[in-house]
Amino acid sequence: MITAQDVKRLRERTGAGMMECKKALTDAQGDFERAVDLLRERGLAQAAKKAGRVANEGVIESYIHSQGRIGVLVEVNCETDFVANTPDFRNLAHDLAMHIAAARPRYLNREAVPADEVEHEREVLRRQAMAEGKPPAIVEKMVEGRLNKFFQEVCLLEQPFVKNPDVTVDQFIKEHIARLGEQITVRRFTRYERGEALDGAGTEA
Repeated sequence: MITAQDVKRLRERTGAGMMECKKALTDAQGDFERAVDLLRERGLAQAAKKAGRVANEGVIESYIHSQGRIGVLVEVNCETDFVANTPDFRNLAHDLAMHIAAARPRYLNREAVPADEVEHEREVLRRQAMAEGKPPAIVEKMVEGRLNKFFQEVCLLEQPFVKNPDVTVDQFIKEHIARLGEQITVRRFTRYERGEALDGAGTEA
């Protein structure tokens, strides 16, 4: 038996609409966690369909942390000014700026990482693996696995989202795409820390 309270709880957890929550609970036969997963899966599928659409509206959000020690500027784009002015979109931009302040990404995505830096990292990881005495075939697999971890550390979209490490920043954005019904992209960002500037800028993702 699916109650109105169940639907309300799922909506509060996921931000999805009432009807979507009720359908997910029905399809999950009342299993709350499975319903959460279903909404996430459906949201990602909807987001994929919107990936080719143009996002030229949006906001430039700022965030200042630790008594002015860290500052962030991030440009988040959507398709219409209507969505850009919604509290949900504004909260997304704020959360992304806060994440950048905390997680210190250096690049937007792996495509934005300079090729020479990737090759340097790959060579360092290869030497590390060889020093562990691994066979050549295993070394290459280890290098690729550790290189993926490197990307997860330095690329904004691949980092675990600070407020919910179970999802990446990319997945967090796609959940908002599904909820708001528009393509949403992070165009660029810059992070400043007193005495040191860490810049991250990249193409749309």
